[in-house]
Amino acid sequence: MSRLELLRDHDFRGLFLADTASQVGTQILTLALPLVAVATLRVSEFEVGLLAACQTLAFAVIGLPSGAIVDRLSKRVVMIVSDWARALALLSVPLAWWLGVLSVHQLYAVALVLGVFTVFFDVAYQSYLPHLVARERLVEGNSALEVVRTVAQLGGPSAGGYLVQFLTAPYALLATVAGFAWSAVCLSTIRKPEARREARRARLGKEIAEGVRFVLGHRLLRRIAGCTATSNLFWAMAQPMLLLLLSRELGLAAGTIGLMMATTGLGGLAGALVNARLVRWLGPGPAMWLAIGGPAPLTFVLPWLAADWRLGLLVVTLFCYGAGVVVYNVTQLSFRQSITPEALLGRMNATVRFLVWGTVPLGGLIGGVLGEVIGIRPTLLVAACGTCLALPWLLTGPIRAMREHPAEPAAAREAGR
Repeated sequence: MSRLELLRDHDFRGLFLADTASQVGTQILTLALPLVAVATLRVSEFEVGLLAACQTLAFAVIGLPSGAIVDRLSKRVVMIVSDWARALALLSVPLAWWLGVLSVHQLYAVALVLGVFTVFFDVAYQSYLPHLVARERLVEGNSALEVVRTVAQLGGPSAGGYLVQFLTAPYALLATVAGFAWSAVCLSTIRKPEARREARRARLGKEIAEGVRFVLGHRLLRRIAGCTATSNLFWAMAQPMLLLLLSRELGLAAGTIGLMMATTGLGGLAGALVNARLVRWLGPGPAMWLAIGGPAPLTFVLPWLAADWRLGLLVVTLFCYGAGVVVYNVTQLSFRQSITPEALLGRMNATVRFLVWGTVPLGGLIGGVLGEVIGIRPTLLVAACGTCLALPWLLTGPIRAMREHPAEPAAAREAGR
């Protein structure tokens, strides 16, 4: 069954359309929300880093319990509620701007709320796909949804940049509000009922601990989590500083910044198109470490950027980074879903996301502090050095030479070996 054939399935199509709307809105948000702070409120480097930290702080605070909670509830309902909650929270920003009362503290609060419901949406979404798609079709399903994300990356930042440029940053957020609302509507059309859940008598803490033990005890999952967490930490340090460098030091317009950031999505689209063939040719293990290791040295371009030919090197870096992220994400996500029993999917995904996204607010905060103390360009150099540290997680373990995906949840018996 190809990705196009999957789209003929009514329920998968509902998830696909919901994800499309949500991803486009989110990609506009990644550029528009920081630009509200940078261009509209004129905040400092530290405040930009703190805002970036607030957007992902929830992954560290509620990342673990969210999985146990999602495993107890209807995953589709969790996603719908999360969409509406994010839409309403974000709507408060243009409203406050219109009333003349918008402050950076409100942006912090909105970012925190968005983070909380993004945690629940993402955990439920990654745990819901195996319910709609047979396990042997997980790669096709994940690839189709990854194409959505990369196309959104391709068009979202540039659209967001021009929306900010012509409508001002606060009103550009209305496009994201509409995306979250449409996502909730599409999810409401899915008809396939979820399996009936038995009443849970175990304490929440015990269920959380079970998920943590499963992930940290599994020889593949713990290395995937370590690699992703390291990469996320240092990229989170680089992102807000890169935005400040392009906007303030180089004086680029919001639309131009958006177009340049869109090359990440273009690279992601290329990665999505070759991902299946690459995995068949090299095997999932080599495909993963090449996807991480290939773009990492290119990040050393960032500290030396200027408003000249070197911006072309930034475009190449973002393109390769986007391609590598897609190949890595599709492969490792299919790994995780295929080796995890259904009853543990929510807790496994929540534990992994806690580990890999919990480093993002820390990275944003560290980046903001370093930006104030040593400057934007030295901070980007530190981030480039750190990005290369993600590769040893894959090269020093069994993933390095794996030629096939783990095939079934029975592989969970390998935990603790």
